[in-house]
Amino acid sequence: MASGVPRPQIDTSKAHSARVYDYLLGGKDNYQVDQELGEWLPEAVAHTARQNRAFMHRAVAWAAGLGIDQFLDVGTGIPTEPNLHQIAQGVNPAARVVYVDNDPIVLTHAQALLVSSTEGRTEYLDADVRAPGTILRRAAELLDLSRPVCLSLVAVLHFILDEEDPRGIVRSFTDALAPGSCLLLSHASMETHRAPDGAGAQDRYRSDIPYQLRSRAEIERFFEGLDLVEPGVVTAAEWFKDTPAPDPGSLPVFLYAGAARVP
Repeated sequence: MASGVPRPQIDTSKAHSARVYDYLLGGKDNYQVDQELGEWLPEAVAHTARQNRAFMHRAVAWAAGLGIDQFLDVGTGIPTEPNLHQIAQGVNPAARVVYVDNDPIVLTHAQALLVSSTEGRTEYLDADVRAPGTILRRAAELLDLSRPVCLSLVAVLHFILDEEDPRGIVRSFTDALAPGSCLLLSHASMETHRAPDGAGAQDRYRSDIPYQLRSRAEIERFFEGLDLVEPGVVTAAEWFKDTPAPDPGSLPVFLYAGAARVP
């Protein structure tokens, strides 16, 4: 799926969400413009990025523990180990993972996502979350959509504006999944805490990277028609299943997270 795709040109003249996120996580795949924006953002934003990543690890391990052995990760971002397939295959070495992103910087690192366990398999699709039909059609080359799949939409939907119908996008994905599948989702929000410099940070970030924050109630609507699992939609630092409670740290977490099963 990733082979034969030409290397894209990367615009390093302005900050990019995937590279800023990589910088906040301590990665090296970013440029000065990304580092400058990352340094300008409040420390709580970096803390939120780390808590979001930890949520993904816990949620994927939980899904794999349910017996789900197929994963569709839409909005993959720059590979930061451990990657989703490493978590899933750590529970079930035969797990199959399809990564999806349409970001040029992610595409340049796609090969790092394809180092699977011997028993399992990983693939990468260059595709846009706004085209769920295309993604599902191409993912079906590796995944058996008649069996449960874990769909990961982690920290991606806040980059989809209301006029792009994010709820319709989520519903298009989940309607195509077999009963017993699950949805893992996290979404940025300033409703959790209001930092004194929050408004300025939002304006600075939004000037380079369009995004839309949503309330907890709005985020819960993404799970309509699904069976939301406990503890429901909470901050990323508060979500856990079958493990000791995570350490939330002392800083705010500007992001809600949740998981649900397809009935």
